[in-house]
Amino acid sequence: MTHSLIDRAHYPGLGQNVYLNQASLGLIGQPAVQSMHDFLDEVARHGNIQMSDEDEIHYVENLRTLGAQFLNCSASQLAVLGSASELLGQLPYMIRPEPGSNIVAVGSDFPAVTRPWIGYANKNNCFLRYASDKSTHNLTDQIIDLIDNRTSVVAVSYVQFSTGSLIDVVRLRQATTHVDARLIVDVTQAAGIMRIDFDAWNVDAVITSGYKWLGGHGGVGLAAVSPRLLKIMPPLLGWMGTGDPFNFKPTRIEIADDARRFTISTMSYISISGLAVSLGELSALGDGAAEAHSRSLATELIDGLRPLGWTPFRDLEDPSASPHIISLSHPVIEAQSGFNALRGRNIYCGIRNGRIRVSLAPYNDSRDIQGLIKVLAAD
Repeated sequence: MTHSLIDRAHYPGLGQNVYLNQASLGLIGQPAVQSMHDFLDEVARHGNIQMSDEDEIHYVENLRTLGAQFLNCSASQLAVLGSASELLGQLPYMIRPEPGSNIVAVGSDFPAVTRPWIGYANKNNCFLRYASDKSTHNLTDQIIDLIDNRTSVVAVSYVQFSTGSLIDVVRLRQATTHVDARLIVDVTQAAGIMRIDFDAWNVDAVITSGYKWLGGHGGVGLAAVSPRLLKIMPPLLGWMGTGDPFNFKPTRIEIADDARRFTISTMSYISISGLAVSLGELSALGDGAAEAHSRSLATELIDGLRPLGWTPFRDLEDPSASPHIISLSHPVIEAQSGFNALRGRNIYCGIRNGRIRVSLAPYNDSRDIQGLIKVLAAD
């Protein structure tokens, strides 16, 4: 029996439901929700009576410190964003790949990762090369096979949102370094459940949204940025991206000499409040605990479903498999049919690219897995 790592009472939605869909709109725990309520009631609604200019800056800086610890980078390299896309959309125009160069991505990756590069390539005569996420092939190998001396950028998600396929970032960085290509990694589908180590990876940028497994709400994101990128002027310049935002100089461009330059403007301080609390809860679980918990539940899920004909996109022993996103298919039963049967019994999963996607979180336990297996066995 695998027990939850977090008090399930913190998630009222679990009372009558089984939630296995953290990869989509994740559940938010009561401590984070309470922090957001408290901020709205005690601070935000009172304007500058309860939040001075200095308090506003400190509020963002506190999350910078917490986020840096979580992504394992220095606070000077940690940017607080309004969303992951806020930086993902700027990166092509910061890096500016030369005409004729190629950009490598995964063809089934999340659009927020690929579309900025497609837009840039179409206007600047660059070429996109797409790796295929095939269950029979190592995804990192597929990406590396596309890298050559004309490769300028590799932009990928650490964990693929649809299949749960996992990238070996260290190996990929070795390949990109060999040809002096930039490496951008979105960790939105991994942060909070798997260790993110920006310093060890030595990539150009690591970006994540603040929700899903990080346990926050929309309206805030985090990014760790390399010194190489910090030397480049961001295309989007906002009023908060200076070393002293409230020292207004509207006729001059002044930007911070660290990752604060990417913080554009006033953002969702309510979401910042909740995310700060959630990061503290996740840190308290201990290094590797959430990943090990997910792996235990994933093993139980796969072992229970295999006799019924449901198989994962990748076995857990596959180096390209993540432990927390399991993509299921059946040779006869359509995924939509299984999905509908689960939804009818208040079991919430995702359906992506014709497969049922089960995403596991610290609040899940063996009862959730057995409930899902029981429904699919009867379908």
